[in-house]
Amino acid sequence: MAIRVYIASSSGSTAIKKKQQDVLGFLEANKIGFEEKDIAANEENRKWMRENVPENRRPATGYPLPPQIFNESQYRGDYDAFFEARENNAVYAFLGLKAPPGSKEAEAQAKKQV
Repeated sequence: MAIRVYIASSSGSTAIKKKQQDVLGFLEANKIGFEEKDIAANEENRKWMRENVPENRRPATGYPLPPQIFNESQYRGDYDAFFEARENNAVYAFLGLKAPPGSKEAEAQAKKQV
C-alpha cells in the first residue's frame, strides 16, 4: 500500500504550504512511506485528485485544495482530517495502516480490543 499526498509545489498560499509541509514532515519523521503527487506540475495528478475526492468531502464552491491524502486510490482525507487524527494518536488508522508495535496508537488499539 502506498500513501499518496497530493500537493501543489507552486502554491501562492502560505497556509497551504504549511499544511503540506506539516503532513509530509510527519510522514518522513515517522518513516511512513509515501508518494508526493504534485498537482501544479502535472495536469494528470490534478485531474485524478479532483475526480477522486468524494463528493461529500468537496468544498461547496471551487475545487478541493491540497494537501489531499489517499492510500493507493482510497481517499483518506484532507489536512483537517489528518490533523484531527494526529491529535488523537490515530494517524495510522486514518491512513489505513497498521500502527507499529510500541507506538502510542498501537497501545491504544490494543486497549480497545481488550
